[in-house]
Amino acid sequence: MALGKINVSVENIFPLIKKFLYSDHEIFLRELVSNATDATLKLKHLTSIGEAKVEYGHPMIEVKIDKEGKKLHIIDQGLGMTADEVEKYINQIAFSGAEEFLEKYKDSAKDSGVIGHFGLGFYSAFMVAEKVEIITKSYKDEPAAHWTCDGSPEFSLVPHDKTERGSEIILHIAEDSLEFLEEHRIRELLTKYNKFMPIPIKFGTKQEALPKPEDAPEDYKTEYQEVDNIINNPNPAWTKQPADLTEEDYKAFYHELYPMQFEEPLFNIHLNVDYPFNLTGILYFPKMTADLQLQKDKIQLYQNQVYVTDNVEGIVPEFLGMLKGLIDSPDIPLNVSRSYLQADGNVKKISNYITRKVADKLKSLFNENRADFEQKWNDIKIVLEYGMLSEPKFYEKAGDFVLYPTTDEKYFTLSELKEEITANQTDKNGKLVVLYASNKEAQHSYIDIALAKGYQVVLLDSPIVSHLIQKLEADNENLTFARVDADHIDKLIEKDEVQISKLSEDEQTNLKSVLEAIVPKANYTVQIEPLDSSAAPFMITQPEFMRRMKEMSATGGGGMFGMGNFPDMYNLVVNANSNLATTILQTEDQSAKEMLVKQALDLARISQGLLKGEELTAFIKRSFETLK
Repeated sequence: MALGKINVSVENIFPLIKKFLYSDHEIFLRELVSNATDATLKLKHLTSIGEAKVEYGHPMIEVKIDKEGKKLHIIDQGLGMTADEVEKYINQIAFSGAEEFLEKYKDSAKDSGVIGHFGLGFYSAFMVAEKVEIITKSYKDEPAAHWTCDGSPEFSLVPHDKTERGSEIILHIAEDSLEFLEEHRIRELLTKYNKFMPIPIKFGTKQEALPKPEDAPEDYKTEYQEVDNIINNPNPAWTKQPADLTEEDYKAFYHELYPMQFEEPLFNIHLNVDYPFNLTGILYFPKMTADLQLQKDKIQLYQNQVYVTDNVEGIVPEFLGMLKGLIDSPDIPLNVSRSYLQADGNVKKISNYITRKVADKLKSLFNENRADFEQKWNDIKIVLEYGMLSEPKFYEKAGDFVLYPTTDEKYFTLSELKEEITANQTDKNGKLVVLYASNKEAQHSYIDIALAKGYQVVLLDSPIVSHLIQKLEADNENLTFARVDADHIDKLIEKDEVQISKLSEDEQTNLKSVLEAIVPKANYTVQIEPLDSSAAPFMITQPEFMRRMKEMSATGGGGMFGMGNFPDMYNLVVNANSNLATTILQTEDQSAKEMLVKQALDLARISQGLLKGEELTAFIKRSFETLK
């Protein structure tokens, strides 16, 4: 029998483990099951190279609750330890980093990899246990050992009569941690952290139906047998080769990851790289909902099939944060602060690799089945547009697959779109004008006018479109975007033809004065334009530059001078060649003139969705009165 002191110069390590190591004590189970897994995988390696002359067999890890005895058991059939190894690994090495650990983490030791980093994984048991026992038998032909420690630096180490290979950790659960004797709590933790660990984990038993015999009588009652309840999938999809998986396998794994997700993912991207770092995983494009902020099923981060976190900031590029799935890498430093993580060279390489891989996959999906890609476009565009704005490496590749749909549901890449509209939509200054709408219904009348001219109108309706077109204009010489309601169509794409005005210059000046006296100056600038006689007499437009800057300000970035607070400014374009313009000029009765202008202005406002509330009520009342 050995009695001794754990080799640690700072004797208050235990209170520190309990108090500071994690904000969440539940992590202990992950650490202990991970240790059991490591011990089993090491044995597998040693038997495969012939160093361990034992049968590897089909080992499992078992987690057992003894509620009455207030004990939790974690049992493995791995390497096991000799008494000397317990002395070496548990009593000495585990605390070789204790002083450094205390120094570095005494104030804020909350990160999930701290324990493992300092060889303290086993000691996480003391966060929830008042006493811990190890009963262990090595694969070597040596007696079993029994180690006991009550959370002080004193321990005992005595022989034991255990005959099966492996280790059993027994936690005597402390009074403040009795939740860890509840079956549902342990099942929850095993499912959260160990759902995909590479060694089967048994947690109790379950009833399984036996197959119905061929000669079963009509009144045959299904028979059941009791089998081990294995709570994990030791061979999840991401650990296999893509060639060995079907579409159905990928979908089944998606539902295994997210049991509460009922919608199918649109497509997946299988990550698999072993140089210059190790990374595997599967990312899924889900159907995007309008409220992207409320995403609860995030991408999960694993390390060697052990769940670590769903905070993958800095590892997965920000624009892919809207995707689902997981990545698994032994090369991500989990035991350091978030700021260090973001500055870590390996992490940046991983982020760049994921960006490239996603872009390559999107390009191949586009090339292999363009019709299907077009069909899914509306469900994925927000991710891709955000990627173009936030990741230069993604932007470089995006031209190959990012689409610009038209209001009549044709889909073009940017280069195809340029080719399509160059002949018709190049203005007199050599600028190629891309007309776009942000709302097909609200801007219907403006779209109609553009289509009547034979122009294409692109539908760009995501919230970040102003930022995107600003970038595209900067990167494409002589290309400009104009929303269809930014001005009259002949002003948006100016040609050499000059429209002659029916009104003389004096009449135009006179008309402008009449209108300015009636139209609210705070919101509208009056413009008299000689347009086609078939064009609308009054049209409200919103100047592209001002509106775009305001939108960019509202969605962050580009909002110079805090334009988000500026009132909306509109142009009232009055067609000098319309009959209404002439009628207004010729009407002498002041109240009749005012009535004409207000009615025409309100009709123009309706076409822009600007007439609301009290003003809309007044317009309707006035309109009915004219029908008497």
